Amino acid sequence: MAGGGDELKLLGMWASPFALRAKLALSFKGLSYDYVEEDFKNKSELLLSSNPVHKKVPVLIHNGKPVCESQVIVQYIDEAFPDAGVPLLPSDPYDRAVARFWAAYIDDKLLKSWLQASMCKTEQEKAAAMKETFAAVGNLEAAFKECSKGKPFFGGDAVGYVDVTLGAMIGFVRVGEALHGMRLFDASRSPLLDAWLDRFAALDAAKAVLPDTGRLAEYAQMKQAEWAAAATN
Repeated sequence: MAGGGDELKLLGMWASPFALRAKLALSFKGLSYDYVEEDFKNKSELLLSSNPVHKKVPVLIHNGKPVCESQVIVQYIDEAFPDAGVPLLPSDPYDRAVARFWAAYIDDKLLKSWLQASMCKTEQEKAAAMKETFAAVGNLEAAFKECSKGKPFFGGDAVGYVDVTLGAMIGFVRVGEALHGMRLFDASRSPLLDAWLDRFAALDAAKAVLPDTGRLAEYAQMKQAEWAAAATN
């Protein structure tokens, strides 16, 4: 229950960074909710009926009405509960547009090229994908400097929309370093983001929902084995 008669239910999967965005938003807003863990190999009727177009998590159900897609859900939570917790989207229309631009950039450029690098068959393909990834990191480093204005987070003194969008990737960033020695953010290439990652992960609202790195590493190894087996068939 979110309080005030509102009923919130989140359909997710523990390792999904997209579902984690919704969890982070709910955590930073201080909202309580019922959580339903979905099995991708045996999706529930509730998931299929709530998101008939994509049939994917996350889905937030608010008083019986489903909201789909992680970034849409985060924006919805902020707008539906403006007095709860910290405001995630800026009040200024221009600043809000800038935040939405960089949140979309994280998915369209950073996450896309980084996932591609993890599935490349050859070192040459991986190098090309990582070049794109680090170019995106460079742009986000500049964006952090612009958006934060010297303060701890993209949102300024407090966590904002872009922080939540990027913060959901922290678990897999740590897994990439643990399994492959590949640090997405580092002190030489992206010192602002490197410091931001540790700062964000140390927040109580983030620690409450971020997945365990060891468990996530095991999951990532299992998925990579499945992708490798599928590629040889």
